[in-house]
Amino acid sequence: QTPLRQYLVQNDNTNTTNTPPRKSGYDSQGYSSSLSRRPTPLKSQRKSPQLDRILAAEREKDLNEDGYGAMRLTKNRALWNKVLLGPLRFVKRLVLTRTREPGTLILVRHGESLWNVNKTFTGWADPDLSVQGYREIEHAARLLLEGGYEIDVVFTSRLKRAIRSTWLLLQELNEVHLPVFKSWRLNERMYGALTGLSKKETAERLGAEIVQQWRGSLKSRPPPLQATDEYWPGRDSRYFDLSFKQIPLTESLLDCMKRTELVWTDKIAHELSQGRNVMVVAHANTLRGLVKIIDNVGDNEIQEVSIPTGIPIVYKFDKNLQPIRFKGERQTASQVHMSGLFLEKPGLLKEALKREEEWTTIVPGYDSTMSRYKRPMTSLERSLNKLNAERELGEWAGQFIDPLTVEEDDGNDGNMGRPIALVEDEVWEKAVHDIEDGAVFDPDTTPFHPNATTANTGAILDEDDDDDSSTSSLYNSNIISSPCNVPLPAASVVKGLGQIPIRRDSAIVIIRHGKTEHNKLGLFTGWEDVALAPEGVAEAKAAGRLLRQHGFTFDVVYTSWLSRAIETAWYVLDELDLLWLPIIKSWRLNERMYGSLTGLSKQMVKQKYGDEQFKAWRRGYRVRPPKVSSFSLNYPGNDIRYTKYLRDLRWSVKESLIRSIESGQFVRRRKLPKTESLKDCMDRTIPYFAYQIVPEAIASGKRVLISSSENAIRGLLMYLCDIPSDKITELEIPNGVPLIFDVKSKCLKLLDDGTGRDPLKIHNFGNAASYLFKPCENEDGSPDEECDIAYMSQYYNATSDPIISRNSATAATNATADYAGMPMAVPDAPQQLETANAANGTSLSLSSSSFGSDYMGMPMMKQD
Repeated sequence: QTPLRQYLVQNDNTNTTNTPPRKSGYDSQGYSSSLSRRPTPLKSQRKSPQLDRILAAEREKDLNEDGYGAMRLTKNRALWNKVLLGPLRFVKRLVLTRTREPGTLILVRHGESLWNVNKTFTGWADPDLSVQGYREIEHAARLLLEGGYEIDVVFTSRLKRAIRSTWLLLQELNEVHLPVFKSWRLNERMYGALTGLSKKETAERLGAEIVQQWRGSLKSRPPPLQATDEYWPGRDSRYFDLSFKQIPLTESLLDCMKRTELVWTDKIAHELSQGRNVMVVAHANTLRGLVKIIDNVGDNEIQEVSIPTGIPIVYKFDKNLQPIRFKGERQTASQVHMSGLFLEKPGLLKEALKREEEWTTIVPGYDSTMSRYKRPMTSLERSLNKLNAERELGEWAGQFIDPLTVEEDDGNDGNMGRPIALVEDEVWEKAVHDIEDGAVFDPDTTPFHPNATTANTGAILDEDDDDDSSTSSLYNSNIISSPCNVPLPAASVVKGLGQIPIRRDSAIVIIRHGKTEHNKLGLFTGWEDVALAPEGVAEAKAAGRLLRQHGFTFDVVYTSWLSRAIETAWYVLDELDLLWLPIIKSWRLNERMYGSLTGLSKQMVKQKYGDEQFKAWRRGYRVRPPKVSSFSLNYPGNDIRYTKYLRDLRWSVKESLIRSIESGQFVRRRKLPKTESLKDCMDRTIPYFAYQIVPEAIASGKRVLISSSENAIRGLLMYLCDIPSDKITELEIPNGVPLIFDVKSKCLKLLDDGTGRDPLKIHNFGNAASYLFKPCENEDGSPDEECDIAYMSQYYNATSDPIISRNSATAATNATADYAGMPMAVPDAPQQLETANAANGTSLSLSSSSFGSDYMGMPMMKQD
C-alpha cells in the first residue's frame, strides 16, 4: 500500500473533545521541496558540551521550521559512494570555502503599520500595513532594483506587517518564487502589558520617564502579559509549535536581541558563507539585534542605533564574515556604530510623501506614473486580445443585422455576386427540411462542422476545449452520483447565529491557479512564468472567501515555482488571514512542460503541425511535444531559479558539456525537462505527493492547501481518486475552484457558494468527472452527512433541477430507476430559524411557502 492509503486506513484524527489540539504547521520534523534528501546536522551540535539537550533540540527544531532544512540538504549516499568519492568532496569543499566570496546581506524594516500611525505599542500584535507602509516598501524594492542587488533567500517574522512587506518587495522585484522562511525569533520585541496601549496616553497616565525607560532601556522590562490577556500569543495557532516557556510574556530590548542570535548563527551566517545573498525583512528591535551581532556594537551604543521603515540597509563581508565599511561618498549614508549602507538618506521618502499631493498639481502625469503596477503584455498577447475585442464587437453589432437582408455585392468578391454559402447555413437549411418532414432537430447538439455527426460531438467539443485555457460551462450528464456539495454553515447564511466553527479534521484542499492572460487567449503556458490576470486575482480571492465562509483553516501550503500558483496561494491565505503559514515551493508541482509549443496559440500549432498531431500532443497520455532548444528562453536550464535551487535531478552530461564550452570553464547542469508528456508530468508530481507531502503533513493530521496547475493537479486526482490513465486526459480542472478531498471518507467534495446554482453547470470538469464525484461514505458505510446538498442531474429525467438532500437522492435512485421528480421532504426550516432568532436576539421572517416542494432557487437547510 502507498503511504497515503496506509494512513487513511490506520489513522483517525477526529477530535472528540472541545479542546482544540495544539498543532501547528511549524510543528514538524521539517518540510522539503525535494525527494530523497535529509537535513545536514548543525556543526555545533556534533560537539557542543556547553549546550544541554533541551537547547540542542530547540535549535534542531528551529533549523527545520518552515522548510528551511531543505536549504541544507545532503543526499543519502551509499557506503561505496562515501568511501570512493568522499575525499574528493572534502577537497572540493576546502577549495570552495577559500575561494568563495560571502554573499550580501540586506536588512529591511517593514513598512509603516496601522499601529505605527496612531503610535500604539505593537510587539507581537498583528496589525497590517498602512497606505504609506505600502508605498515605503515599494520604494525600497525600487532602490534595490536601481542598485542591481540580487536576492537568493529571504527570512522574515511570523507577523503580517513583515510578511506583507516581503511579498510586496518580491512582487516589485518579480521574484515571488524565491524561498521565504518565517521565524518567530524575528518577531518584534514583546511589550507585555503595554501591547495595544497608546504610547501618548500611557505616558500621560504613568509618567513619561517610566514609559521611556521601558522603551529605550536595554534591560528594563514592561509589566508582563497574563495568559488571560487579549494579546497573549499562546492562543494563536501560529505559535502552537512553541513551548509555553518559549513564548515571552514580556521582553527587554536585550532579551529581544538575544532571541535573534540563533537565526544569525544557524541560518543567515550559513547562507552568507555559501555565497548566497540574504534579505531579512523584520522589525526595528530584531534588526537592531542583528546589527549588534554583526558590528559587535556595545550594550550602551546599540541604544543609539535607529532602523527606519522601508529603507534597505546593505552589508558586505570579507572571507571571515566580518563587515566591510563602505568608503568615499557612500559613507555619508551610513549610521554611527554601523557598517551597513543606507540605500537612501532616511527621512527623504516620508517628507516626499507628505508633499505628494502638492507635487501632483505641479507635475503633469505624475498620478499615472505612480499608479499601481500593471503587467505589460507581450506583442502576441496584445494582438490576440485586440482580436478577441474585435470579435466581441462584431457579435454585439450582429444583433442589429437583419438576417434576411442580403448584402449588396458587385461581384468583385467572386461567386458572381451571390452571398457566401456557409456550412452553418447548410445545416440550418437541412434542419428546416427535417422539421417539415416531422423529424426532430436540436440546435444545441448539432455541430457546425463539415462531415460531423452527433455521435462525435463530444470529441469536437473536447478538441476546442483546452487544458490551459479558460473553460466553458458544460453539463456533465454522465455523472450518475451527484457531487458532494458541502452546505454553507448557518452562521454564513443567517447573520447573528454566532461564529463559524473552525474545521479541525485533516483535509486536503487542491486549487488550480486563477486565470492568466495566456489562459484567456488559449496559449500553451507550461513552465513559462506568467502572472495572474485581474480575473485570476478575483478568482483566487473568491476561493479564499469561500473557504473562510466554510470555516477552513490550514497548517501548511504546498505550491509550485510558478508565479501564478504562488500568487493564488497568497491571495487565498490573505482572505483567510493566514499569511504566516509555511509555504513550501517545489518544482515538482509545476505545470507540464510543453517544449517548443510554449507560448504558441492552439491555432498556430494546428496550422503548423496539423490537426491530428495537435490532438495527439494535447490529449495523448504518453506523447511528448517537440523538444525546446538548450538556448531557448523557454528552457528551464536558462532560468536561475532552477539552476540555483533545484537539487533532486541527476546531472546531465550533454548540458554540462554545452555550458562548459560556452563559458570556457567546467560547469555542471541538471537534466531539466525540454518537453514532457502528461505521464512525465505525473511521474514527478505523484511521488512528491506520496513520499513527501503525505509523511510530512497529511500523516500527522495537518490541513493541507495545494495550489498548482492543471496537469499537476490531474496527477494528484489520478492518485487520490483512482482515475485510469486512459481517462485522465478527459478530466478538466476549473480555475480557482477549491476541491476538498476528505481524508476520512476518501472522496472529493465541492463547497456550496450560497447561490443555489448547480456546480456542474457552472464549472466544466470534463468527461472524466464521474471518477471524481463518487458517493461519499463514512468508514462504517453510512452516507457522509456533510454532503447535505445535491443537484439533480439529467440522469434522473427530472423536469427541472431541484436542489435536494444528497442522501435522499441516493435513496430515491436505489428505490426506482425511472425517478421523475418526486416531491421532497422539507425540514421545518422556518421553525429552526425562529428558534435561532430568539436565541440570538435577531429578527428574520420567512414565508413557509418559500420552503415548499416546488422551490428551486436555494439550497435547503438541513434538518438536525
